[in-house]
Amino acid sequence: MVELERKLARSGFLAVNITYPSRRDEIEFLAEEAIGRGLSACDEQQVSKVHFVTHSLGGILVRQYLDSETLPQLGRVVMLGPPNQGTALVDRMRRVPGWALLGPAADVLGTGPDSIFSKLGPVQFELGVIAGDVNVNPLAALFLEGKNDSVVTVESTRVVGMDEHLVLPVMHTIMMRNNHLIDQTIHYLKTGNFIPQ
Repeated sequence: MVELERKLARSGFLAVNITYPSRRDEIEFLAEEAIGRGLSACDEQQVSKVHFVTHSLGGILVRQYLDSETLPQLGRVVMLGPPNQGTALVDRMRRVPGWALLGPAADVLGTGPDSIFSKLGPVQFELGVIAGDVNVNPLAALFLEGKNDSVVTVESTRVVGMDEHLVLPVMHTIMMRNNHLIDQTIHYLKTGNFIPQ
């Protein structure tokens, strides 16, 4: 997210890049802790509007946080490759020895009734979602139906209540370095729309 952070700053945004231990804690705790740290950093700078740009699980943390908290200074949100409806990779891989090493957060990212998504409702904020459709993972090709970014299907990135959805030729793990994706992200934060393709 460093390249994205730099380009956001060059475009006039105060960018706060928050990391979190995704393998150690449950989603509810991660959401409170990571979003809380980000908001504290924004409060220190006395910002009047807070936008979020997230990658993968980060989008779920924002949904979890905003599902129970009100944020009066909330602006727009851009999610990059979020598993908004879960990912079938989790459903298949949780039976593999060593799965527990990925931690409790990964365990609820599947598509079944025990997933976090069965508890989260539609989004109630301005949201643009960018999905990727470049798959270079042979396992993903076996387990994921339809276009996907090697981890999450394009369809799974969708969520009820989103305002915009865009599919770009990027893969999950490096999508946030793609210049066109970064331009689209900045445009959405400024205007509430993606650049027409």
